[in-house]
Amino acid sequence: MAEREHIVDLRRAAPGYEADYAAWLDHQVSLLKASRWSELDKENLIDEVESLGRSDFRRFVSAFEIVIAHMLKWDVQPERRTNSWIASIAEHRARIGRELEESPSYGGRIPEAVRQAWRPARARASGETDLPLRQFPAELPYSIDDIMNREHELAG
Repeated sequence: MAEREHIVDLRRAAPGYEADYAAWLDHQVSLLKASRWSELDKENLIDEVESLGRSDFRRFVSAFEIVIAHMLKWDVQPERRTNSWIASIAEHRARIGRELEESPSYGGRIPEAVRQAWRPARARASGETDLPLRQFPAELPYSIDDIMNREHELAG
């Protein structure tokens, strides 16, 4: 019983999740490093780890969104093509590659990421070109291979 009271006292003295997130996080890390499992704020720690996973995947989706948006702009406005579009496509393809190196399991989630990226990419392309949404295909016109590998070069 005394041990349980000791743990309750330690938790009371620890920085609160809601009161000071950074201090709470530092404290949780120190508890993990010291293998002080019973003192961990497990509920909030689980929420944070789940949130981290969702955030990481959103970053993966976002890279696809940017590649697709630039490809749409490239196809719809050939007269406005620029090297910056080419550079952005290459940069975000590289980001996708780095994400796949760090999290190989994302390889099996590429179709999901592309599905999630499609509508925002279409809206982004419309907003960035000042063209109505209807100027862009209603369905994704690119395969995953196109998204990852199609060449983009300026004429001339």
